[in-house]
Amino acid sequence: MKAIFEPVDMEKWERKPYFEYYCNTVKCKYNLNANIDITTLVSRSKAKGLKFFPVFLYVIMRAINQNKEFRMSFDEQKQLGYWNHLLPSYTIFHEDDKTFSDVWSEYDENFGIFYQTIINDIVTYKHVKGIKARLGRPVNFCSISSLPWLSFTGFAQDTYEPSDLLFPLIRFGKYFDERNKILIPFAIFVNHAVADGYHTAKLINDIQDYASSVEDWIKV
Repeated sequence: MKAIFEPVDMEKWERKPYFEYYCNTVKCKYNLNANIDITTLVSRSKAKGLKFFPVFLYVIMRAINQNKEFRMSFDEQKQLGYWNHLLPSYTIFHEDDKTFSDVWSEYDENFGIFYQTIINDIVTYKHVKGIKARLGRPVNFCSISSLPWLSFTGFAQDTYEPSDLLFPLIRFGKYFDERNKILIPFAIFVNHAVADGYHTAKLINDIQDYASSVEDWIKV
């Protein structure tokens, strides 16, 4: 899918005062944690012989790409705008030395194409060591990592240096059983300049909707 950047008309943008406030006056970012019910998602994935990680990655990216607030960034001229889509940038864990490497893959709204792309890229880069296993990552990306060893109740992160990054940072943990449901801890780090609590809550609810309506899209 070709990446297209659409600049924001700041004089007509309803969020201009909020963007400027959280960029210049109170430089604010925040974390939000939630448990996603993946009971149906896990059941159908297992029934079809699918690996969970690329399936859940699709759910997250499908939701991200239908919420424009999470596709915002600056272009090379520092102009604010929206990308027509983001692609996933995720980590591969190396069991032998307990290190990880970043990999990115192309995005496709068709689940079958997306799933096979992720599977192929993991196989291609799984033995490549170093922080960046696949070079040349496009600028329209969403960072997603898994912590499959822990069902965390909260996750927070930040950097000490100023950053122009407006894309969200997403983490999910080890899923667990609770009251006949399978839940997975989900955490998202958001720049308040582009997304308020409403937008982040909507994104998480959209992820939940895709996780619950599996039969509508899991066609392989």
